[in-house]
Amino acid sequence: MTTTTLQLKAKPGSSRSELVQEPDGTWTAWLKSPPVDGKANAELIALVAKRFGCAKSAVSIHSGGGSRFKRVRVETPAA
Repeated sequence: MTTTTLQLKAKPGSSRSELVQEPDGTWTAWLKSPPVDGKANAELIALVAKRFGCAKSAVSIHSGGGSRFKRVRVETPAA
């Protein structure tokens, strides 16, 4: 398993659902879900899993669960 940690900024309540890597290496996540009852975090996990081609269970929010700035850990199979 290979573990990758992403630093990202979440923008909940957006009109789109998209994950983009910025030139400085950080990520920006536009999320349609509101930041209520963990809905935005759930959408974020699904978006990261889809982007990296792994299961949602392989993605976890390492820090910043209640913040716009998060560290997300992704475990992918070794190539």
